[in-house]
Amino acid sequence: MIVEHAELAVSAGQEQQFEAAFAEGRKVLAEADGFRWAELLRCEERPQTYLLLVGWDTVEAHTVGFRTSERFQRWRSLVGPYFDKAPVVEHYHELGDRFPG
Repeated sequence: MIVEHAELAVSAGQEQQFEAAFAEGRKVLAEADGFRWAELLRCEERPQTYLLLVGWDTVEAHTVGFRTSERFQRWRSLVGPYFDKAPVVEHYHELGDRFPG
């Protein structure tokens, strides 16, 4: 499995609207082939910054399957208006099981 790591910068004063839009956008992500899970985190020190983590079967499931699809256009139309700048996206592969607390 691959984990997409996306740092999202949201325009000042638009955080609540972005979070509401993301709740709808998460449903669109969940429809994508190769999608496994998604988690959105908000930075404590920089409250306009969010970390989006998405589990995908493969890098291509995200970069080709999702990003070239109509679903990506729907997702971007929901959340994109709130971005202050382009997201920074990288992909990581898991090295093993997650450790319990």
